[in-house]
Amino acid sequence: MTSTTRLTVAQALVRFLAAQYTERDGVRQRLIGATWGIFGHGNVAGLGQALVEYADVMPFHQGRNEQSMVHAAVGYARQSNRLSTHAVTTSIGPGATNLVTGAALATINHLPVLLLPGDIFATRPADPVLQQLEVPYAGDVSVNDTLRPVSRYFDRVTRPEALIPAALQAMRVLTDPVETGAVTLALPQDVQAEAYDWPDEFFTERTWVVRRPGADSTELAEAVRAIRASRRPLVVAGGGVHHSRAEEALAEFAEATGIPVASTQAGKGSLRHDHPQDVGGVGHTGTATADELARTADLVIGVGTRYTDFTTASNTLFTGEGVRFLNLNIAAYDGHKLAGLPLVADARIALTELTQSLGMHEYRVPDAYVTEYTEDKERWEQRVDACYEADEPDVRPTQPQVLGALDAIVDETDVIINAAGSLPGDLHKLWRARSRDQYHLEYGYSCMGYEIPAALGVKLAAPDRPVWALVGDGTYLMMPTEIVTAVQEGVAIKILLVQNHGYASIGGLSEETGGERYGTAYRYRSEDGTFTGAPLPVDLAANAASLGMRVLRAKTVRDLRAALAEARAADTPTCVYVETQTADTVSGPPPAQAWWDVPVAETATRASAVKARELYERHVSTRRRHL
Repeated sequence: MTSTTRLTVAQALVRFLAAQYTERDGVRQRLIGATWGIFGHGNVAGLGQALVEYADVMPFHQGRNEQSMVHAAVGYARQSNRLSTHAVTTSIGPGATNLVTGAALATINHLPVLLLPGDIFATRPADPVLQQLEVPYAGDVSVNDTLRPVSRYFDRVTRPEALIPAALQAMRVLTDPVETGAVTLALPQDVQAEAYDWPDEFFTERTWVVRRPGADSTELAEAVRAIRASRRPLVVAGGGVHHSRAEEALAEFAEATGIPVASTQAGKGSLRHDHPQDVGGVGHTGTATADELARTADLVIGVGTRYTDFTTASNTLFTGEGVRFLNLNIAAYDGHKLAGLPLVADARIALTELTQSLGMHEYRVPDAYVTEYTEDKERWEQRVDACYEADEPDVRPTQPQVLGALDAIVDETDVIINAAGSLPGDLHKLWRARSRDQYHLEYGYSCMGYEIPAALGVKLAAPDRPVWALVGDGTYLMMPTEIVTAVQEGVAIKILLVQNHGYASIGGLSEETGGERYGTAYRYRSEDGTFTGAPLPVDLAANAASLGMRVLRAKTVRDLRAALAEARAADTPTCVYVETQTADTVSGPPPAQAWWDVPVAETATRASAVKARELYERHVSTRRRHL
């Protein structure tokens, strides 16, 4: 006879989650390391009670905003190589819908997070209940259904016994390197508190092995032939290199063949910045070196990349005569993009197999090609030095000089987190990544507000490392709330807060596309109705201090250097606040080295829009379909 234990659904779920593990390469760790929560009537008596009941086996973090809790869990998951993540529980109504943005970010970036929103009564004793959305055409729809399109797996547990298959499927998706993303188990509040006799086997430790599939022999042979036939190949390293922990295998492949390696935002750091084959970021925010190699490549070897429009410059970058694509990706969907040759496999396994096969044929790119990209890289590094250099240390810094000051004090242990604004472009072009996980830039969703809560998650995953959230004023105002959590729990994150009085990145884009920076500056409204008056007297440093954070104000380059060094040494949450020199420009780094398609008004009376449309049509004419 099967032994059972009588527990509520919520208690059973917490016990189950505490017993789940992942294993890859012989290393085993907990899958759900902790649970974040904000309690309301939809989860306080169910999951809230269960988390108290099992506080000894399930750590708990108190959040301030539901979206930011997801961001913290995602930051933790990325720093944990997708082998461990956090769960997030909310009440029904706005608590649940606040999860949607974070869920979309997780799914787009292929990062696992478990969402446990409360839901309306399954038994419907009263209809509607507080915060319930009534849908006249469907009685089984709630606001939680907004999570369906942004979840890799969704289930509503309307009966206690339904938890068992739902929970197992949730774990399967969270640990699948192809399918992973946000997983949602919607939990009606009455079902959470309902008791059931659970089979004890449900609570035994379970280990989910994260697969490393090798390459198909036919696809591998085709890949080797394509590389051997190329004279100007280029690797585009994406986030899949990091997810697979394939950095060493990529370095060995590049060193053996001489093939240069460019990186997407997610893939930056796949090679150290000073590796001979590293040529920097590629695409709209890439380096001149990488983008010129991309334009003349005869074979593009994508490793773990989705080929977003920033990487391909909206399909205007890879324009070499007869250029072909070889796509090494664990997901077949991405392996077939751009009509490429697919090599569907784990990145580490397949790169090792490619290196071995090419070594047997003694393949290496021509020496002239190596000389070309080496010299181009040296020229680009001189441009970076010029951007970072501050001849006058007693003046307000430019944004690149802010990055230069940070670059001067960090080492390979620091983690730099960013997601939106003008900083991603500057970082992709200029930052010198010193380790595989130093550069943490969320650009799949480019979500304003991600940085501070993600820094909290990263620091929880890597408590001994300095973790920096780089934010502009626009991003800071979106979501500073988890500063309170960092202060409460003594998590010593560091915030570098750059004040440039508005949405600087979008302001620059607006100017380029005929929008004349309309509505992008944080300024008083002028007599003509536009926001072109004096800057708003907003003191974000005082705001951060009011949330409990230690704040260091820097007025000059010299001040900034000292403040950053002090913040790096701090063992409490610390913010460095600096106002940049050029409030009305994006940043002052080298301009974009490749185009990005943002459609411009086809008809307009204003001269700026007419001129922008003429330039847009010239760029569009260079777009190429790869078939």
